[in-house]
Amino acid sequence: MALYKVEICGVNTAKLPLLSEEEKEELFERIEKGDKEAREQYIKGNLRLVLSIIQRFSSSGENVDDLFQIGCIGLMKAIDNFDRSLDVKFSTYAVPMIMGEIKRYLRDSVSPLRVSRSLRDIAYKAIYTKEVLMKKYQKEPSIEEIAEAIEVPKEDVIVALDAIQSPVSLYEPVYEQGGDTLYVMDQISDKKNKEDAWVERIALAEALKRLPERERNIISLRFYRGKTQMEVAEEIGISQAQVSRLEKNALKTMKNYLMD
Repeated sequence: MALYKVEICGVNTAKLPLLSEEEKEELFERIEKGDKEAREQYIKGNLRLVLSIIQRFSSSGENVDDLFQIGCIGLMKAIDNFDRSLDVKFSTYAVPMIMGEIKRYLRDSVSPLRVSRSLRDIAYKAIYTKEVLMKKYQKEPSIEEIAEAIEVPKEDVIVALDAIQSPVSLYEPVYEQGGDTLYVMDQISDKKNKEDAWVERIALAEALKRLPERERNIISLRFYRGKTQMEVAEEIGISQAQVSRLEKNALKTMKNYLMD
């Protein structure tokens, strides 16, 4: 933490203000009326949020000042677009916007994030093993269970899974055995190993609205209720192959919407 209690972009991070819930409410009321001073105070009161997020990207090799500035852009976008009628805290809304801004910067940067081959191997083995254990025991395995199965310390599993969260294609194959390929996309319902998945629900809900009713139902059953394609096929009365085709079409539609 000492690394971050320094001057970043001219801001003394050790003296960042903390806003109470009452102060946040009062400031946002003023912001909605066009008060620029209130907006500035709100930004300063949430710089700790930006600071905590950029720590996740400390291994990227990027300059801390640059990451902080990019994170602040995401914070300002969140403030300008936040709707207080949403049943979420501002931080819940702001985190994915800040992270998204940083990830876009890193993705487009000349020096993108580099994850070692060994870390990727551990992460992909962990993802595949998690899938196998879930199918075998019909429940989500713990990190300890996954680590034991692949004979790797649990700390290494956590680090590896966290490392590959930075830009990875949804269609990147992570494991192949007997002609059965497992893609990163197949793990989209993994809520615990992707610690920021909960903050993406707002965008996903909007993407879901763009789907036809049957495809929306399939996505809901697959990724919100954790059912297999076979279970979904039995529930809605079509073949597993049809479920697979409709699921792929639905995910493609959602992906296109989220990338626009």
